Amino acid sequence: MADIVIKNGRIVTPKDKGNGPRLGDEMKELDVITNGFIAVTDGIIEAVDKGEGFDFITPDSLVIDAEERVVMPGLVDPHTHLVHYGSRENELRLKLQGHSYLDILKGGGGILSTVRATRTATKKMLIKKAQKSLDIMLSSGTTTVEGKSGYGLNFEDEVKCLEVMREIDHKVDIVPTYMGAHAIPLEYKENPDGYLDLMIHEVIPYVAKEKLCEYIDCFCEEGVFSIEESRKILQKGKELGLGVKVHADEIHPMGGARLAGELGAISAEHLLAAQDDDLSVMKEAGTMAVLLPATSFYLRLGGYARARDMIQMGIPVAIATDYNPGSSPTESLQGVFVFASMGMGLTPQEVITAATINAAYAIGRGHLIGSLVKGKKADIVIMDAPNENYLVYHFGMNHVSMVIKNGKVVVDRSIKIYA
Repeated sequence: MADIVIKNGRIVTPKDKGNGPRLGDEMKELDVITNGFIAVTDGIIEAVDKGEGFDFITPDSLVIDAEERVVMPGLVDPHTHLVHYGSRENELRLKLQGHSYLDILKGGGGILSTVRATRTATKKMLIKKAQKSLDIMLSSGTTTVEGKSGYGLNFEDEVKCLEVMREIDHKVDIVPTYMGAHAIPLEYKENPDGYLDLMIHEVIPYVAKEKLCEYIDCFCEEGVFSIEESRKILQKGKELGLGVKVHADEIHPMGGARLAGELGAISAEHLLAAQDDDLSVMKEAGTMAVLLPATSFYLRLGGYARARDMIQMGIPVAIATDYNPGSSPTESLQGVFVFASMGMGLTPQEVITAATINAAYAIGRGHLIGSLVKGKKADIVIMDAPNENYLVYHFGMNHVSMVIKNGKVVVDRSIKIYA
């Protein structure tokens, strides 16, 4: 007998064979049930089928009528910089004047500006700001996020940011990543090797031992961390049991995609400048591509990652917001849908796969979330849309009617509920 039964909905979920992310043409394949139901018991999906689920309904069941609405998995955001303080709207003028992201960084702005604000912020201040962002994400249908550190850039403040992610009390699940290799802090500007030593010999061993993170990431980019520097940093994390992610080939073709494949990374992220030979190494390693089209748009980079080519090569593609205060100040994964479609050419079906099952596998959660099948966690979003194409077609708004997280209604915006 079910705690919740959702009936009359258009149930839309990626095909889930239980063997990993969807590849190639599989990304277009959705299981769609019109006038279907989902039964939820103890936070787990018990049944998904046609009909109204009468066999699962008791007097105590919460019955939700989702007529003329899409019922789909909770969205998964596999790349965010959740914990930081301050904002950088002052840099908008510089961007409009033609200053590049790396130019602003070299001038002491960008990441380093946020580092100054984050270092002075208390845990309480950081938690309050992150909770506000998580509220926005949840109300927009995102139920699980990856959160990177990277705005402390020393031992104390990197640990502080990771502890904040562990201590936040919120419905959204957070998968933490250590990214001390986000930039060289100003105090090490003349001694970058000293900062590498700090990370490799002090910070990474500590955060791994204290289980403050599941993954390690590095900004492998011209003027930030070289291929060999990135290899040393990421290899240390790997040796200590952390999964590997790489900010790879965002602006210049550094070979970060190849490095990700060589290290067996779970994902390489950004990839606007990635070359075919390097992408082939990723493919052979099974490394996923996490693409960030809102960042391409906001930085006015003049192009997007070659999602179509990657899909045709057989690389599994996920999408994410890259939520951060400088290059993608948005918490809405729904908002990213239109950039993924219009900018990178993904169909609405591919967009849904990229933001659910593939995104879940990009953070090691594909066995738990990302699709609507029996036995998975009941992370479910009900969209006020007649079909899945409408989610991309009617853009610039929040389609969410209801969000169910771990089998509990956590957002209710408009839908009728019948006991």
